[in-house]
Amino acid sequence: MAIKGVLFDFSGTLFRVESTREWLGAVLDERGITLPEEQLARYVEELTEAGALPGGADPSHVPPHLAELWATRDRSAELHRAAYTGLAKRVTLPDPQLYTALYERHMTPAAWHPYPDARAVLTGLRERGARVAVVSNIGWDLRPVLRAHGLDGLVDAYVLSYEHGVQKPDARLFRAACEAIGREPDEVLMVGDDRRADGGAAALGCAVHFVDHLPVEERPTGLRPVLDVVDLDEEQGKEGPPFLGDPPRHPERAANPQARTPGRGSRIR
Repeated sequence: MAIKGVLFDFSGTLFRVESTREWLGAVLDERGITLPEEQLARYVEELTEAGALPGGADPSHVPPHLAELWATRDRSAELHRAAYTGLAKRVTLPDPQLYTALYERHMTPAAWHPYPDARAVLTGLRERGARVAVVSNIGWDLRPVLRAHGLDGLVDAYVLSYEHGVQKPDARLFRAACEAIGREPDEVLMVGDDRRADGGAAALGCAVHFVDHLPVEERPTGLRPVLDVVDLDEEQGKEGPPFLGDPPRHPERAANPQARTPGRGSRIR
């Protein structure tokens, strides 16, 4: 059966969050706080190690008192905020109000950058008549981010974990997304960067395609194969497999084999 709908993950798939240094720097600037470079670098390193930036690197260690909260963080706005501010508080910052300010910052459109090919791919899907939904494990409303970057008009539906009380890889979230775009699971392709969370769509019968979670400048064309998949199904009229595989090795990544790809445990998905 031809692909007639595409579900996209948010963080690491359509958008990438700013770096920890940019994140902290923006909040410090807003509050008129200037730090010596050595101290700033230390805070950036410690916040990164703690996994405090939603959409950033995994925490190197989740302390026991946050373990249960961490495991269920994407089921509500309250849990999500508590989990990430809890991780941030493992770092002793110069102003206690910074923890709340940092969490608020990551929800702003300025903190997120679309991948270079996101607009072209979403436009191409619209031209092909494919329905599109964003499916994310998240604790806040990401719609304003897509709206601010001019992509909201290319998305037909949003299915966000905190609004449904379940998180990927739970099949219920993918089923809700398929229903939201009016497509059967075997007509739908799930595109994401998390093999476990996004790969859960395969259990429902969706095809699945993975991209690499890389900085935007290192993944200029990672979403382009999605259009090829839709075109292939339209031309051949055959059913896509439940798993379409990993992304090809990108030349830009091969040129920098030491580039770090954050793990998926801490990211908004």
